[in-house]
Order: sequence, then structure tokens, then C-alpha cells
Amino acid sequence: MNPFTQLDGLVAPLDRANVDTDAIIPKQFLKSIKRSGFGPNAFDEWRYLDVGQPGEDNSRRPLNPDFVLNHARYQGAQILLTRDNFGCGSSREHAPWALEDYGFRVLIGPSFADIFFNNSFKNGLLPIKLDAAEVDELFRQCEASAGYRLKVDLAAQTITRPDGKSIAFDIDPFRKECLLNGWDDIGLTLRHADKIRAFEEQRRAGHPYYFA
Repeated sequence: MNPFTQLDGLVAPLDRANVDTDAIIPKQFLKSIKRSGFGPNAFDEWRYLDVGQPGEDNSRRPLNPDFVLNHARYQGAQILLTRDNFGCGSSREHAPWALEDYGFRVLIGPSFADIFFNNSFKNGLLPIKLDAAEVDELFRQCEASAGYRLKVDLAAQTITRPDGKSIAFDIDPFRKECLLNGWDDIGLTLRHADKIRAFEEQRRAGHPYYFA
């Protein structure tokens, strides 16, 4: 997992509440358990005018011109503004995989579904909860200004708007440490690799019949 420290990123506004995980990555794409390759099918049913299938050449598919992420001004966005209850529905880890593979590193909204919220941290995304009024103002500014960017500083726990206003956000200290260091669950375990190897060697020496 890539560490997250600071980000100066282009912002895209997804002005919809209750976006579920099937909308983020439809069910037909869940056959793979790899963490990569889902970005081209993120928001597939909204992004394209036809029905997508695994392994299809997405460059040949017709884009939906009304979907916000298809607008030229939001290409390359790394920060997604969301509304209430983003990531609701089934608890598929493919949803944060798809968002991260698309290019997003930060999600900002008033609330997130619990399982999606936890899965995001474990897969390198930083979901930030802000008051609804703050989110409303970010939507207003983003939609009014092409090329709207925000600076996110995880260590300082701040978001800085283009007008210079700094917005503080809360984050669990353990999740913060994991993101700063790029530790997913496997990475956390490998921090103790020397102790694990020592235990295995000791057990092999004391109980060789277990390994016969």
C-alpha cells in the first residue's frame, strides 16, 4: 500500500447521496480478486451508455456525456466530493480498489457506510468526514471554479482550500499511522517478520515431528 502524507489534488464533485458499492463497481466485475484493474469500470453503469463486461475494451465504449467524471475539467481528479452515506450496500472490498485504481486518494463527505469506511483505510484511501455545511461549501466552490484543487495534509489533519481557509478533520490515530507508513494488514504483520521467523525456528527445533 502506498503511504499517504500530503496531496495537492484536483477535485471532482459527485453530487449524489446513498451511492452504493454496486454503483461504484457493478457485480459482474467481482470475479477477480486482484487489487488492480478495476479503475476503468469504476461507476460503470453511470460512466458508459452500454452495459460493461469483464475483459471488454473500455476505450471503444460510448461514454455518458452527462456523468460528472466524464467532464474534461475533472479528468485526473484525485479527490472525490461525496454526499451522505457514500459506500452503502454490500461489503465488497472491490469498491475501494476501483476508486484507488481510478486515481482517487481522498474522499470527502458528511458520512460513509461503516464497512466501506473501514475498507477504504485498509486499501490506501483517506475518507474524510466533514460537517454537511463544510461539504456544501466545497461543492459550491468546486462547481464554480474549473481546476479546483484542495491540499490535504494527513500529518496536520487539515484540508486547505484555494482561498487559504484551513479545515481540520478527525482521524483515528491508528488509521492515521497506517496510512502515513503505507501499512495494510499484511504490512502490519510483516513489521514483526523477525519475531515470526524466530518463533518458527524455535518451534521447528522443539517439535520437529510437526514438520516431518
